[in-house]
Amino acid sequence: MSKKKKIIVLSCMIALLVTTAVLNFVLSSPKSTVNDSVTTTANYFSEVKTTKNSTRSNQISQIDDIISKSENGSAAQTEALAMKLKLTEISEKENLLESLIRSKGFNDVAVTIGISSDNVSVIVRDDDFNQDDAVLIYTICSNEINATPDNVYIQAIS
Repeated sequence: MSKKKKIIVLSCMIALLVTTAVLNFVLSSPKSTVNDSVTTTANYFSEVKTTKNSTRSNQISQIDDIISKSENGSAAQTEALAMKLKLTEISEKENLLESLIRSKGFNDVAVTIGISSDNVSVIVRDDDFNQDDAVLIYTICSNEINATPDNVYIQAIS
């Protein structure tokens, strides 16, 4: 594996680690009252979006640096372009799924699609989440991005 490819993979892994740490911190914080809970949940979804957007921006920036410093047609440039295209496709799929799930009545939604796997994580805010809601979300994921139920993880928070 070339050094530049290792840098790209390592950057992506670090970004995922940071996202996981933020999610862990936000989800593990205690909620004291109903108003505090709503605020914390709302902050959670905005925090996830902010973290995801900043992480993706950093990844794209690093990839752009590799592209600009590589020779035209080199293997490093080709790999970097492929990674940039993949990140763009993932972002588009996440935005599409979030919009479609929101259109079904879930106001707060966060979707994350794995970079190196077919896993799709969906977090929704819903006080009375039930099996029908889960089936609806599975169906959306299946129809839009061909995700299998084994790869879709849904969590509802209130």
